Amino acid sequence: MKVTVVGAGNVGATVADVIAQREVANEVVIVDIKENYAEGKALDMWETSPIRLSDTRLIGSTNDYSKTTGSDVVVITSGLPRKPGMSRDDLISTNAKIVKSVTESVVKESPDAIIIVVANPLDVMSYTAYLAAKKHSSKVFGMAGILDTARYRSFLAEELNVSPKDIQALLMGGHGDTMVPLPRYTTVAGIPVTQLIDKDKLDAIVERTKKGGGEIVKLLGTSAWYAPGEAAAQMVEAIAKDQKRIFPVCAYLDGEYGLKNVYLGVPVVLGKNGIEKIIEIEMNETERADLDASDKAVREVMTVLDDMKLF
Repeated sequence: MKVTVVGAGNVGATVADVIAQREVANEVVIVDIKENYAEGKALDMWETSPIRLSDTRLIGSTNDYSKTTGSDVVVITSGLPRKPGMSRDDLISTNAKIVKSVTESVVKESPDAIIIVVANPLDVMSYTAYLAAKKHSSKVFGMAGILDTARYRSFLAEELNVSPKDIQALLMGGHGDTMVPLPRYTTVAGIPVTQLIDKDKLDAIVERTKKGGGEIVKLLGTSAWYAPGEAAAQMVEAIAKDQKRIFPVCAYLDGEYGLKNVYLGVPVVLGKNGIEKIIEIEMNETERADLDASDKAVREVMTVLDDMKLF
């Protein structure tokens, strides 16, 4: 198993480090545009291998995609991070060009690779990669739902004073303020969360989850990286080990949930072939209205992409 991570910044480095630590792949290639940056990060990680007892080889590359040839999975983290006061939508004009260029470069070297997009605005960047890759949508998708549910579950664990290991949850829709948390599908060791927490507190946690990325940006002055990096690495692991994990993933919808030609977060089965199945859950009127509102918001940003005439 060979994995390429494009972008050696905080998120990309975390993805590569987690994959190496878990020995998910035999080889991890890190690519970055900054001279010697990826090489330095890769060397630093490789020097931990005797301590971690990890056999995963790490290779850095300054914009040389020939080193990525034959990759099974490619994680695209490159692009500008969010800054305070900046919405994900503000990033589109720059990051769409970056994601298009990177996708074309990796597909040239690894035409069969599964592509996971992490760059923001996530939903539209996943769509950008899909258009650039010119391959089936089951092979091109974005990481958002695992991160969002992790935030949601961690907040719940803190409020309930229980282990986050016992909390299962599902979120759908766009990555950002229009995401659709689903408390009705949230359980703690199989117990519906609504039986364990007051509605007001649960609503507050849902709202905090929606603004989870922004909370980190305000504190750090830049985007989060530990949780996003772990989330992307978990997706790589599910693919590499053909785990058939059910995750919320930013996937291309072609009629599912009555929606077409849009990337939105939905539950999927993730395995060696990428998205092996999109699961359609039952939604009540409120949940459905929230999903439709999220769909509308994402399509508005897609219009910005269309107006750029990159494709």
